[in-house]
Amino acid sequence: MPAEEDTGIHCRLDELLEESGMTLTELSKRVGVSLVNLSVLKNDRARAIRFSTLSAICDVLDCEVGEVLVHEP
Repeated sequence: MPAEEDTGIHCRLDELLEESGMTLTELSKRVGVSLVNLSVLKNDRARAIRFSTLSAICDVLDCEVGEVLVHEP
């Protein structure tokens, strides 16, 4: 299995959840995405994300895409 590529993309779900006072479990229920999949995203292990999922996360957390995913070279 090849080593994971470091894209420099960081998911800020931890910070956004803390700011909103919401748990990952609650976000999972409100977005309709499994807790496991959100955990993979939150821990920067996701290789892809559906735009519909990203949009739902932004709607629930009242934020913009650039607040969820940031590029840190």
